Amino acid sequence: MSAQDVAQLIYLASAILFVVGLKRLTKVRTAQAGNMIAGIAMLLAVVGALVEYQIFSYQWIAIGLIAGSAIGAFAAQRVPMTEMPEMVAIFNGVGGAASGLVALSVFWGEIVEKSVTGTMAASMGADAAVTLFLSIIIGMVTLTGSVVAYLKLSGKISGSPILIPGRHVINALLLIGSLGAGVYMAFMSTGLDQTVSLALGVSAAAALLGVLLVIPIGGADMPVVISLLNSYSGVAASATGFIIGNKVLIISGAMVGAAGLILTQIMCVAMNRSLANVVFGGFGEEGGGGGKSGEYENVTSCGPEEAAMILENASSVIVVPGYGLAVAQAQHAVRELADLLEKNGAEVRYAIHPVAGRMPGHMNVLLAEADVPYEQLVEMDEINPEFAQTDVVIVIGANDVVNPASLTDQESPIYGMPILEVHHAQTVFVIKRGLGSGFAGVKNELFERDNTMMVFGDAKKVIQGLTSELKESVPGLAA
Repeated sequence: MSAQDVAQLIYLASAILFVVGLKRLTKVRTAQAGNMIAGIAMLLAVVGALVEYQIFSYQWIAIGLIAGSAIGAFAAQRVPMTEMPEMVAIFNGVGGAASGLVALSVFWGEIVEKSVTGTMAASMGADAAVTLFLSIIIGMVTLTGSVVAYLKLSGKISGSPILIPGRHVINALLLIGSLGAGVYMAFMSTGLDQTVSLALGVSAAAALLGVLLVIPIGGADMPVVISLLNSYSGVAASATGFIIGNKVLIISGAMVGAAGLILTQIMCVAMNRSLANVVFGGFGEEGGGGGKSGEYENVTSCGPEEAAMILENASSVIVVPGYGLAVAQAQHAVRELADLLEKNGAEVRYAIHPVAGRMPGHMNVLLAEADVPYEQLVEMDEINPEFAQTDVVIVIGANDVVNPASLTDQESPIYGMPILEVHHAQTVFVIKRGLGSGFAGVKNELFERDNTMMVFGDAKKVIQGLTSELKESVPGLAA
């Protein structure tokens, strides 16, 4: 059996493991195993490439594996849950950069180094050349777009949309120019210097396009942006697989691209908006763009002691986590409170909105860190009919995803967005630092409802206060 045959068998095993890993990632119970299986698949893909190209000098490969593993292990252990969206954004960017750099290296090896006559070498067919420049364009857009997403998520630049005049025209010109230059290079014989200049120009234009595509998108749309950039990184990887003839890269890239697009569509449906509206709409601009605004009236507030008295007699409690839960690092405190309520005879569940947090599945990951049983995590469509029969809902740091204006105010920018209908519950506690608006920039009608009580303060401290009050007021719970 030749080295090529061995490499193809390794690639086949890698592709199968990628499919199995992705499938297991779709469920909370099997997600950890799925992630490990996908990691093994990636290792096999690297081994397969080494065998296929008969690379027997592994010094640089070993250094890369050690360095990458060290960075990954450090990130997994040290990056807090509040920064997980930023880490995902950076990982997306690294994937795009890798694809773009591989494409550029192929360009250099196949065109520049082989060009001895001063004209573009005929070593690449037009189809390969087009794929090469598509990989460069998508990879560079993913890289710089992900960097901007990271800067927005981390607060290093404003999370509000930054709307540049004429941005749509500029973006169109950059895209058409990049594609046009790539097609020109693929089908026209040009001088070496001109070819190199065009390649660098395509890379720069694509990098600028990535910045301009993401910078006008507001923080409320970051879950959609992250999943879309993840899809871009997969498409870029798949295109790179075609360039270098690597089947497992084609398969895994296509899987990531398709999964990212499906997830993006799910996010858009959850917000009742089209992808075009997310990318071009500038949603989240300060001022809200319509809907009710102004000062709150008839807001009722209470402290942990009063809230604990109501929770003491509750038989059913639903917790609605939001980004404020992540900011306060209150997931372990919430788990402790839930355990206490269950010990007191209450049924506790968690209502998960698809776009809660700053990345898809953010709340699921956050609660999993506190070992919250996955059976207690309930999706929006399934939990909404249950609110009317629920004694108490505790909203922690969520805002737009529980705003009843999406159902009643046709002028609101979030009108029509599916929400967690917590306002139907008997009592709603909203834990927030203040009455600030969410990323949509509109007033939350929930705060003025008769059955809503605001509990102001840091989420972790408030939850810990509720736990302490319950232990004091109910004999036996502190044991």
